[in-house]
Amino acid sequence: MKNTLKYSLHMQKSLAHPDEAEKAFATLQLNGVLDINAMATHMADHNSIYTKGTIVGVITDMCHCIKEAITEGNAVELGDLGRFTPSISSEGAVATEATETEPARTAMQNFSASNIKQVNVNYELGAGLDFKRDDFNFEFTTTRKAQAAAKKAQKAGQESADWSEPDEEEDPEP
Repeated sequence: MKNTLKYSLHMQKSLAHPDEAEKAFATLQLNGVLDINAMATHMADHNSIYTKGTIVGVITDMCHCIKEAITEGNAVELGDLGRFTPSISSEGAVATEATETEPARTAMQNFSASNIKQVNVNYELGAGLDFKRDDFNFEFTTTRKAQAAAKKAQKAGQESADWSEPDEEEDPEP
């Protein structure tokens, strides 16, 4: 049985082709977020021999060990879960011309560890998380902003809602 994902629409201009007309694009509407405890409960409820507490402990320990392995310069392959690979972002160094006191230097000679600005972790889906479009049904729904405006109008006894202005009083429910 396929699960259904809800989506809403938004209009967007192409950054690469700003002269083209706006196009309608789909935005996934999440039902919520499962934190580590909710995920552990979900896993324990699948006839697991492990308790929620054991699962939370294993996941927490695994996160610490993944971080340790990555800081040691290793990629971490977790089968169906996927692969975590460290990478770095750096600022480019440029060549400099010779001066009266310094010889010319190539960009490679001018590069140092201080040019490295950030360490990142890239994640690649494993085979067990390889989702395909055909795995799902899709259902159109209104945006969270429209849902919040409609809810507010209904509570106020109004028959229509205006969601053209952002509503800062009430966060829409996930």
